[in-house]
Amino acid sequence: MTDLDEFIATIDLVDHHCHGLMPTDLTRAQFESLITESHTTHHRSHFDAPFGLMVRSLCAEILGLQRHCSADEYLARRSELGSERVARLMLTAAAIGDYLLDTGYQGSAITSVSEFAALANRPCYEIVRLEAVAEQVAQHSTATTFADDFLAALDNRAAHCLGFKSIIAYRYGLDFDPQPPTPREVAQAADQWLAASQQSGRYRLDHEVLLRFGLHACLTYRKPVQLHIGFGDSDIELQRCDPSHLTRFLRSTEDSGTTFTLLHCYPFIAQAGILSHVFSHVYLDVGLTVNYLGPSSERAVAQALEVAPFGKQLFSSDAFGLPELYAGGAMLWRRGLAKALNSWVEQGWLCEADAIRYAEWMARGNAQHLYQLPSGSQR
Repeated sequence: MTDLDEFIATIDLVDHHCHGLMPTDLTRAQFESLITESHTTHHRSHFDAPFGLMVRSLCAEILGLQRHCSADEYLARRSELGSERVARLMLTAAAIGDYLLDTGYQGSAITSVSEFAALANRPCYEIVRLEAVAEQVAQHSTATTFADDFLAALDNRAAHCLGFKSIIAYRYGLDFDPQPPTPREVAQAADQWLAASQQSGRYRLDHEVLLRFGLHACLTYRKPVQLHIGFGDSDIELQRCDPSHLTRFLRSTEDSGTTFTLLHCYPFIAQAGILSHVFSHVYLDVGLTVNYLGPSSERAVAQALEVAPFGKQLFSSDAFGLPELYAGGAMLWRRGLAKALNSWVEQGWLCEADAIRYAEWMARGNAQHLYQLPSGSQR
């Protein structure tokens, strides 16, 4: 093992985008629902996919099993150990130093920031999902007060978080009007959305004007804003999640003092890389991509290195519910980065000292700078 290999394998990461864990033991059906982005099942198991190969090889060893054990063997061992023991084993294997948790998705079903921090025994920080704030506010607001109510709630949450996140890509698309809506437009949109929500009993923010209102409102705080890109939930229209649609919005916000991080980016890694190259306030990661590509994840990590500056790249797992997502995401990302940088060293493109410097940036240094984390927060 070279010094570069050892450095990448052991450096504590900053996971700048993730979620909490399911705190209880899971049935097979519940486990399988968490290893896919699909909302449906099919005639084969979700274990029979690239993600499943990662679980039955890398994660199996963490639980003391042989590589390539069966899904039944893996789940039996998981049940034997119990959810808390499994979580601690996986989080230890991930070697993540700091966690930035998006608390806006199924927050009542998963561990809170404080609960996760106690479980991981590492610093944890909150990322506030804009749509979740709007949906909470809407249940006690009116069309005429919605804007003020939202801004007050956002101000309260901003005092305790390190950044914001928007899922406008999934709820509408990235081809939105880049300009902020007028107060009249916001009031009209709130009237339409609140009426529809009250009638259905479901507060799910999908109105383009209000999504855009929230996105522009958070720019005031000059905190990083995370944007989902590409592959994800089954309610997306993939062609509208191409980050190139963001070009006019990013151009108009370049002097806002706000930075944007493009999450996951598959299959639009090249487009995201170009945006991070040309705009000073744009960063990216390959997030959940590595877990779902499994054996092919090295190509995604390498593609992110093609044009995006090394000072603009971050690590994230996008783990939700399962600790395997933390462990698998971290191990696969480390492997992909080590392979790519070692190849460049062997070909004479850079020296090992530079490779270690760039690896440190991408593993934690860039995130520490972006989110203003204390540099000594790792183990």
